[in-house]
Amino acid sequence: MSNQQSHLLEVKNLTMRFGGLTAINDLSLGIEGGKITSIIGPNGAGKTTFFNCLTGFYKPTTGSVQMNHPEHGALLLEKMPSHLVARKASVVRTFQNIRLFPNMTVLENLIVAQHNALQKASHFSLAGLLGLASYRQASEAAMEKAEMWLTRLKLRDIANMPTGNLSYGTQRRVEIARALCVDPLLICLDEPAAGLNPRESAELNDLLLYLTREHHKGVMLIEHDMNVVMKVSDHICVLNFGNKIAEGTPEQIQNNPEVIKAYLGEEEIEDTTEEEAA
Repeated sequence: MSNQQSHLLEVKNLTMRFGGLTAINDLSLGIEGGKITSIIGPNGAGKTTFFNCLTGFYKPTTGSVQMNHPEHGALLLEKMPSHLVARKASVVRTFQNIRLFPNMTVLENLIVAQHNALQKASHFSLAGLLGLASYRQASEAAMEKAEMWLTRLKLRDIANMPTGNLSYGTQRRVEIARALCVDPLLICLDEPAAGLNPRESAELNDLLLYLTREHHKGVMLIEHDMNVVMKVSDHICVLNFGNKIAEGTPEQIQNNPEVIKAYLGEEEIEDTTEEEAA
């Protein structure tokens, strides 16, 4: 990783306990803008709990999560109300289970994502009812932004289709487009490749690289598909039972014995070594 000054997000000594269970233990990590950082580890390693701490769903027991926002300065996410993490700190997420509105069209899902800006412009519906210029301008801006991401994520041809009628892989793409409509600096994706076929996984890889290279978005990725992780990641952090056991480039992680042990188990490694020696 580069020096700390370049970090978009700084996680310092983060710990999350649930009663006697420590889900995250003293985790420190720096996230850069315009880069893809993957969080990997076996089931139960604490990956989703970590995302929940970043995005305001959980308040960590100890430690800090600081977003270095270009406009608002240093923001401590653990001290912010959860709804402001996306609105002010520009940190958004998707979930393991798709949470689109299935009866709404693709375009409507992207417009709904911008409800905070539209509600503010409408003065809680008054300006909208009166058709004031401020609301019309905000409505037009929301439509332009939605259409921009529809075009860039190759969704324009299905803009008027109900999302519930789309393939799983396309719904994943719509979900990412919806998250992008709130202008995030950091987007946290929780297993976006889950349920995708090889073609859809390749398209996801291209999309993630496009967001970082062309739009300088910071991307954090929880993913079990190592084909995706190793192809797109700039940096990887490995968790096991809430502890960071390794951190580095894809090549460094692939060759790290602690990572191999966490995924395969010590006994299996020993058996493999004995077979190779025989």
